[in-house]
Parts: sequence; structure tokens; C-alpha cells
Amino acid sequence: MQKYLLSIITVVKNDEKNIQKTIKSILNQKKVKYEYIIVDGLSKDNTLKKIKKYKNKIHKVVSERDRGIYDAMNKGIKMSKGDVVVFCNSGDFFYKNSLNKVMNLFNNYNYDFVFGTVLRNYKKAKILKYGFSFKRLLYNFDFATSHSTGFFLKKKIYKKIGNYNINFKCSADYDLYFRLSKGNFNGKATRKNEIIGNVASGGYSSKLSFFDHLVEESKIRLKNNQNILFVLIIFINAIIKKFLKIILG
Repeated sequence: MQKYLLSIITVVKNDEKNIQKTIKSILNQKKVKYEYIIVDGLSKDNTLKKIKKYKNKIHKVVSERDRGIYDAMNKGIKMSKGDVVVFCNSGDFFYKNSLNKVMNLFNNYNYDFVFGTVLRNYKKAKILKYGFSFKRLLYNFDFATSHSTGFFLKKKIYKKIGNYNINFKCSADYDLYFRLSKGNFNGKATRKNEIIGNVASGGYSSKLSFFDHLVEESKIRLKNNQNILFVLIIFINAIIKKFLKIILG
């Protein structure tokens, strides 16, 4: 028996092409107790029409203007009633019966968070993302799976550390990870071969430049009290690596 309720939240805006794939992957999950919430950013295409096809199986749908993806995610957290929260945003999907595996970890070991292995799609490659290391977070943001689809966190922990900071437009998840890493919380990662979800390429963050990302990530480090000299070294090192990658092809 599952003692925890899972809140699954999908954030979407103008994605009529992919929303059904995401919804179906959630509704097809077995042996897991969940509520499903969709937060739409006032879509102008046929996204809402496609959502309505499943209205009897979706617990809550809201469609209104927001201030970006992290604002929409915060709305979802606020509406949720579950013990554990996960995001599966439009275009992403869960593999068959994967949620049952994650919730068994919460039920059997009472973890505060779980990082599930995900297959992350990029424009030119697919990369398996698994495990996590908060020590690695101190110098490299590529320390874990992505915030959506692979990251499960108890709602009571959100209440302790706060939600996503909407002042960060593309990397607010890393700011939240910093806050999580400072607490005495107990977490686990699924095994490498236990693939929980598939994360689509693209999205808002892909529209921003390398420099935009780097500046925001540096602000996040400073906000979380990293030494300014250390942050400067990380900043310069990232620029050098990017320059060499361009030069060497």
C-alpha cells in the first residue's frame, strides 16, 4: 500500500503538438496513487481542446496568464495536495510503471527527495542523466537530472526551503537545489538503468544564449553565498571552455 499521494504537475503553453503524449504517459501509470494538475499559460492554439478530452481524468486544470515557467510551476505546487511533487511538463513523458518504482522508495525508506534517471534530449544528442552530487553542484550545474520529470520532492520540503525564485528565468531549479543541499535532507537516486522519464529538447531556456545562462548561474551562486572569487573563477573557466569548443569544433 502506498502511504503517500503523488502530485503530478504539467506546465504548458501553446503546445498542441505534444500535450497529449505527456497526458497519456501519466494516465497510463499503474499501481500509484496520484493527483494530476495542469497549469496552462493561456494557450491560444488547440492545447486546451486536447486537454479537455481527458477532463474526467485530470484533477485540476487552470488556464491563466503567468510570469514564466517557474511562476506556473509555483502555482502548481500551491494547488497540489500530495505529499510528493513532480513536474512532467508538456513534451516530456514518463515511462511505463516508472512512478511506482519511485514511490516505492518514498514508501519504504521515507526519503525527502528522489532523483530519477531520465533520458535528456538535446538538438544533436540524447544523454542519460542519473544520480546526483551536491558537492559537484558547488562548481558545476550539471550535477543531477533535470528539474522536471526526474526530480521528486516532498511538499513539506518546499514549505521549508521555499518554491522557485521567479527572478531567475532559466535556472531557478538550481537555486532551489542549492537551498536543498544546505538542509539536512535525506535523498536517493534511482539506478542508472531505472529510467523514469524522457525530457524533450527545446523549451524556454534553450532560447537564451550561453552568456545569459552563465550570468544567471553566477547570480544564483552569489545569492547562495558562494565566494565571489570562486564564482569568478567558475565564470572565466566556463568562457574559456566555450571558446575552445568553438575553436576546436
